Amino acid sequence: MKIAIVDYNMGNLRSVKNAFDKIGADAVIEKDPEKLLHYHKMILPGVGAFGDAMEHLRSSGLLEAIREFAASGKAMLGICLGMQLLFDKSSEFGEHEGLGLIPGEVVPFDKSRFPHPLKVPHMGWNELFVQKETPLFAGLPKAFYLYFVHSYHVVCDDAYAIGKTVYGYEFVSAVQKDNIYGLQPHPEKSHANGLKILKNFMEL
Repeated sequence: MKIAIVDYNMGNLRSVKNAFDKIGADAVIEKDPEKLLHYHKMILPGVGAFGDAMEHLRSSGLLEAIREFAASGKAMLGICLGMQLLFDKSSEFGEHEGLGLIPGEVVPFDKSRFPHPLKVPHMGWNELFVQKETPLFAGLPKAFYLYFVHSYHVVCDDAYAIGKTVYGYEFVSAVQKDNIYGLQPHPEKSHANGLKILKNFMEL
């Protein structure tokens, strides 16, 4: 079972690789689009701006390779910015087209909806409330803590929401559409709960 961690110059890939090493998974940091389809599963990580990320994916040839991987039916997981890229578009520093693998868009936290002042980015430990049964959360309780760092969040149909979190208001923090999964928090920074999710993903 070989897992590709997609390298497109956006984020700390080593921490993701180290987390998979801890659970005994064969995870490889991969930047060659031609090799991507040879893997059994794929992780799309990412930290930074949505528009920059999409430009890196286009210029590296990885964009079409990721779409082809998703169409193959093999499991893939987007983490943080990687989750946001799965959607149709983002309004971060202008409007940018995403991968279009899950219907929805990425928007900034709306501070006018906060019942009291909160800092953005949303940073630190917060609860994810499971919305429906999914193998990604097998063996975890209906609510558990994970580590978040983000200023934008996804807006999508509840049909795709497998987890929600409250920061000022409720937002979608985990998604699934068929073989495509997404997590807004960082499982690789979330200790035992995060490692359990990555182990579940490895066993899909």
